[in-house]
Amino acid sequence: MSQADSGAGDDRLTDGCDLVGDPRQRVQQLRERIREHNYRYYVLDDPSVPDAEYDRLMRELERLEREHPELDDPDSPTRRVGSRLDSGFETVTHDVPMLSLANAFDEREVIEFDARIRNALDRETIAYAVEPKLDGLAISLQYRDGRLVRAATRGDGYRGENVTANARTIRAIPLALRRPEDAPAALEVRGEVYMTRSGFKKLNQRLRDEDQKTFVNPRNAAAGSLRQLDPKITAARPLRFFAYSAIAESGLADTQAQILKQLSRLGFPVSSLARTAAGVDELFAFYRDVAGLRDKLDYDIDGVVYKVDDIDQQRELGFVSRSPRWALAHKFPADEEMTRLKGIDVQVGRTGKLTPVARLEPVFVGGVTVTNATLHNLDEIRRKDVRPGDMVIVRRAGDVIPEVVRPVLEMRSGNPPKWELPDQCPACGSHIEQVEGEADARCSGGLVCPAQRKRALEHFASRNAMDIDGLGSRIIDQLVDAEQVSDPADLYRLDVETLASLERMGQKSATNLVRALENSKRVALGRLLFALGIREVGTVSAANLAQHFGSLQRLMDADAESLEQVEDVGPIMAAHIREFFDEAKNRDVIRRLTDHGVTWFVDQPPAPEQQPLQGKSYVLTGSLEQLTRSQAKQRLERLGARVTGSVSKKTSAVVAGAEPGSKLDKARELDVPVLDENELMALLESMSD
Repeated sequence: MSQADSGAGDDRLTDGCDLVGDPRQRVQQLRERIREHNYRYYVLDDPSVPDAEYDRLMRELERLEREHPELDDPDSPTRRVGSRLDSGFETVTHDVPMLSLANAFDEREVIEFDARIRNALDRETIAYAVEPKLDGLAISLQYRDGRLVRAATRGDGYRGENVTANARTIRAIPLALRRPEDAPAALEVRGEVYMTRSGFKKLNQRLRDEDQKTFVNPRNAAAGSLRQLDPKITAARPLRFFAYSAIAESGLADTQAQILKQLSRLGFPVSSLARTAAGVDELFAFYRDVAGLRDKLDYDIDGVVYKVDDIDQQRELGFVSRSPRWALAHKFPADEEMTRLKGIDVQVGRTGKLTPVARLEPVFVGGVTVTNATLHNLDEIRRKDVRPGDMVIVRRAGDVIPEVVRPVLEMRSGNPPKWELPDQCPACGSHIEQVEGEADARCSGGLVCPAQRKRALEHFASRNAMDIDGLGSRIIDQLVDAEQVSDPADLYRLDVETLASLERMGQKSATNLVRALENSKRVALGRLLFALGIREVGTVSAANLAQHFGSLQRLMDADAESLEQVEDVGPIMAAHIREFFDEAKNRDVIRRLTDHGVTWFVDQPPAPEQQPLQGKSYVLTGSLEQLTRSQAKQRLERLGARVTGSVSKKTSAVVAGAEPGSKLDKARELDVPVLDENELMALLESMSD
């Protein structure tokens, strides 16, 4: 947990403490509050406030203690690094205290740090070793004659927990040094135990599958895993380790940078981002470089660390009560903050998915001011027990959409009502569908919902659906934006004049599109069902439904039990179909489609005598006007022909439309018969009689 923040001058207590005027009472209140947060963070691994909130409390206490030295108390949290120990582990004393680092949150504090170092050492420029600051659990590893003999957590900085058995299960920690002859006989290595983001996600998924409590973030997962009383549990967790310092009476390099290289040779993982820098300009350059990489790393970092590189200079500078004078942690803007949840709205996505969105009191987190955050879905809201009016933890990392992590339950006032999903879509008023076994709720008005309109029209016109040639996303965008089309039925009242008025849409293109719309009116029922965009219903399922019911009306009236009798239709798909046809607005669109002349037929498996082109093969090239190539392909295949993509001597004929490609040349080269569109239509009509 970070121990400081940039809000040092803020006179408020933001985690629920009452503002008091008496400094003595104020200090006591702060100390009690911080001890409670320490207990939850270090012992329970279940923090109740974000790091930034803790930092503000700590700096408030530090300021008051400076201003009122008569209130000094050796047991104050400002005099300690961490908190008390978990009674489940043996207590060990650190030979050299494991102190925390002083924090900086802006460039001014870094400049002041560098100035103090230069003044103390009487030098114009200081060389620093710089590295990322991992957000994990600090640990001390002691080696004797090249072998690991003890591992201990930082604890309160002076006494820690003996976690040797657990540390031995972490593969990144060497049990024996690679080159013991190059190491001091007595060596202490310090570093950070952490969990990768990918490993954290897999662990939480496994815990959910086993109905166990999940972890809040990778740092808590690492701490909870290392401090398991059963080492077998630790061994099953994806823990990693980075070394960042070493202590020995002799035998170590003279600089921090060289010590890291020495540790790497001995078998310890060290950060590949570590390097040296001279002066504040290079420190700031490193800070910016690492901040730019932060979201690309597979582990969490919350800042960078600057250390005077020369070990003799470190010794000369020494320590203050809680931290070394020669090191500083330059923190990134907080990823987590606390604010109030004012309310919950619902957004409708292009697929009809409903996403609850938290409306927040503005809060600065992750480098930006956040007023909205995602709550994912109703199941997540219930799992986290988030309610309007709660104080909540908000997380934002880099470009990731802000999310509400959890409520601060101890700050909840009374028993506010739980939030419930509305019954109707806020965009169109259609019924909201919540299928059992699915986390996401969706609007059932797929054909009429404004939020889904463009995507529904694109799907309706697509090749495997109504196959309306020339009706692409660009045209659909213009039609919807100009309020010319609201649902699929509106497509069939478009005329050449309306279409020709669109941008980059000439008279010929408009005429062709009107013809394509007209050609699409006669369609197989299976293709129409697919075009309607019913959730889970693909091309195969749509064809099966059409064959089984033989009529759109019978399908629309079928109950869930009848639907489940169809091949490949299970309970969830049946529920989606039923929800779709139960929505009156969807049925109205279907009625209006028929009013505009859209009709459908049911494809029946053709008898052999109905396939006069059986054994023939055709190739299509160029564009057709009376049919789309997809429609021509379907009609040829219904007559038993094969439609292929390449011309060979075995090809029966090549159908050449406008602007044919190289396939026409290939046909002429091989003396394969060539049909134009009129000859194709004559063939199809003669075979269909």
